[in-house]
Amino acid sequence: MKKLIIISSWLLMMAIACNNKQQVSHTQHNTEVVKAQYTCPMPEDSVFSDQPGSCPKCGMDLVKMETGDHAHHQKDMYTCPMPEDSVFSDKPGSCPKCGMDLVKMETKQANQDVELESLLKPTNEFVVSSIPVTTIEQRGEQIEIEALGNIAYDTRQVGSISARVSGRIEKLYVRYRYQKIQKGQRILDIYSPELLTAQQNLLFLLKNDPDNTTMIEAAKEKLLLLGMSKEQLQQVVQSGKPSLTIAVYSQYNGHIHESTNGGSMNTQSGTMRDISLITEELSLKEGMYVQKGQSVFTVFNPDKAWAVLNIYGDNQSLVKTGNVVRVVPETAPNKDFRASIDFIEPFYRKESKTLTARVYFNNSSLKIPVGSQVKATVFGNTKEAFWLPKEAVLSLGMDKVVFQKTNGGFRATKISTGIIHQKHIQVLSGLTTTDSVAANAQYLMDSESFIKIKN
Repeated sequence: MKKLIIISSWLLMMAIACNNKQQVSHTQHNTEVVKAQYTCPMPEDSVFSDQPGSCPKCGMDLVKMETGDHAHHQKDMYTCPMPEDSVFSDKPGSCPKCGMDLVKMETKQANQDVELESLLKPTNEFVVSSIPVTTIEQRGEQIEIEALGNIAYDTRQVGSISARVSGRIEKLYVRYRYQKIQKGQRILDIYSPELLTAQQNLLFLLKNDPDNTTMIEAAKEKLLLLGMSKEQLQQVVQSGKPSLTIAVYSQYNGHIHESTNGGSMNTQSGTMRDISLITEELSLKEGMYVQKGQSVFTVFNPDKAWAVLNIYGDNQSLVKTGNVVRVVPETAPNKDFRASIDFIEPFYRKESKTLTARVYFNNSSLKIPVGSQVKATVFGNTKEAFWLPKEAVLSLGMDKVVFQKTNGGFRATKISTGIIHQKHIQVLSGLTTTDSVAANAQYLMDSESFIKIKN
């Protein structure tokens, strides 16, 4: 009985050894050296080929893969459905262990042994690619600066109508706010005791001491200084009677604004303080008293205006007095005009981080409403610098990065930049004219960004 068991065990071991030898024979028979394989350098594309060429997804040149000495041929393989049997064959049939039919295996590309480092180094250090490159160029670039602004009154043309004597307003000839008036137009009549006394002194001299020309001329001069016109003075001399009131005339053309109660324009912004104030009645009434030297009305001339332009910080060094400006009004784009920068304010306005430039112009024919928005283009500056296409520079917040061409790929390099003009950006440091960089930095950017850069 023991001999029978020993013989049976020996036969079983021989059968297993023969089966393993058969499997090894099949495996050795079905292996040979695999041809060279090529793949896309972008790992997410997962493109493989046995011939060189271009990636059908991204268009980049395929790179050669590093492979081992041996790989499986792409032949159909069959295996036992029971994983513990570990039986493989290149022909259909039955499992020699359990008798079940062998099933066809799913074949895979021979790329399992390829390491990622052979295709792409860590994304924070090095990138393999063959995209186009560019270099910085030194040239003079004609700078055009875009700016926004609005139309405001020219404060050099603002006039003030004041009372030269103390007295009472007997008659007002303006009836509403922002009424347009002309030079020489009668504004109001004032009754003044001081003026009445000065007239009586003149008439007394003319009647009792007509030969005292010195005193008579002094009395006339005083009346003129108190605001009486030459016509009024001549009428008093001819009639021999004093005038109870004196007329106040405007010396300016424009829109009239009240000065007594803060109803004037906001000259800084060129906009009215409150649009509802336009339809309100004048706070200055007939019968009210005014003081000597008091400003009663202010006159703004809409025919003389300026465009107030806001220049942002990165362009402030390029804007100078005398630069030619093309101004396009928002309310009338067809009324664009050219002028020049006459003045640059040497301070920042409240709650503003922009520099303000003033462009004076004649608005008598354009009739652009004060307060309307404008767009402007400032010309006249040529910047001599090193320029690089904007697409070649990648912004990482405070840092600017380019991909510098090195042996076999690209390396992220930090650079210092200046102004941005149209499709180019100024390079201050970090590159030379012999350095080549990727023409499109975004093309090499991945979701991990670049943590390490070459300073």
